[in-house]
Amino acid sequence: MKTKVSNILYFSIVIAAISGLINSATALTSGFIFTLIFKNPFKRHSHKAIHYFLKVSVVGLGFGMFLKETIQTGKDGLSLTFFSIVLTVSLGLILARLLKMDLKLGHLITSGTAICGGSAIAAIAPVIKANSKIISIALGVVFLLNSVALFLFPAIGHWLDLSQSQFGLWCAIAIHDTSSVVGAALDYGEQALKIATTVKLSRALWIIPLSILSMFIFKTKGEKIKVPYFILLFIAAIVSNSYQLLPTIATSTIVLFSKRLLVLTLFVVGTTISIKDLKNTGPKPIILAVSLWVFISIFSLIYILHMS
Repeated sequence: MKTKVSNILYFSIVIAAISGLINSATALTSGFIFTLIFKNPFKRHSHKAIHYFLKVSVVGLGFGMFLKETIQTGKDGLSLTFFSIVLTVSLGLILARLLKMDLKLGHLITSGTAICGGSAIAAIAPVIKANSKIISIALGVVFLLNSVALFLFPAIGHWLDLSQSQFGLWCAIAIHDTSSVVGAALDYGEQALKIATTVKLSRALWIIPLSILSMFIFKTKGEKIKVPYFILLFIAAIVSNSYQLLPTIATSTIVLFSKRLLVLTLFVVGTTISIKDLKNTGPKPIILAVSLWVFISIFSLIYILHMS
């Protein structure tokens, strides 16, 4: 009986997300509360679903953007992206040693904080030959901070009266995972969403040089580097929209569906957050992750406010 009720409730929330009846924060909270009360009926498939839903959503958002403004946005965020990644990776390597924690775990948390959360962890893990336990801990810590960011960043943005462009750039730099970046910007405004998505995806390309650096740090050879190819589809969608290859009604529908699919993605993310797993990680990974997150958040915010 409980299983039947949980399945009905699960799909009711899915329908609510796709129908646009709930926002990003509500979806994430619903997923977390659902898993606290019931057993996640699709636990085995949740991470794969997040992976694919997120990519489809981001590519779909490209149909609402234009090439010229996207290139300009990428240029505007380039220097901040570079400095934030270099400083965060350097600080992460130092703190992991000071905390005397597993260096591979420290590197995965650092990579997830510096670039793009779960995607960076998934890409770097095989390069440094990290085991499944280390990967799970890194993902769990990053997903926890992503969840906090989804509530915290819009509140701080409104409190500081950040403009759409300032907030979009800030959350693209300081929030780990693309799903939470887009979720936070989605509720803040249309321009913030476009800037956040563009900067975050250009940031994801730094996975390639970081993977190469990781090979040297951990002295691994011959490992395959994962290239985020879906970014090419995102660019293709922007080009298509810029040259009006599809009718406006089609692109508007795609963008609307993509936004709602992102809300659904955040619900699924919420169902994967486990308090038990986080308790088992111990304090060191969380201390490292929070320290790096506070650093990158404050550094990027000061940079953006000074730049404006």
